[in-house]
Amino acid sequence: MENKKPITFVFWIIAIILGVVLYKQFDFQSLKFENPALAFIYIVVFLFSVYYIIRNSKK
Repeated sequence: MENKKPITFVFWIIAIILGVVLYKQFDFQSLKFENPALAFIYIVVFLFSVYYIIRNSKK
């Protein structure tokens, strides 16, 4: 159980960084991302890391 805490911490860092990057890349005037292809990859990794955090918090 102690071995999973550093991995969860890494996913928290990834989720925070990607959340900030997605927020900065989003243009609220036109409701579009500056680089849609890269934003798609960021969203997929962000959602995976949030899923992993939620899944491990229930244990």
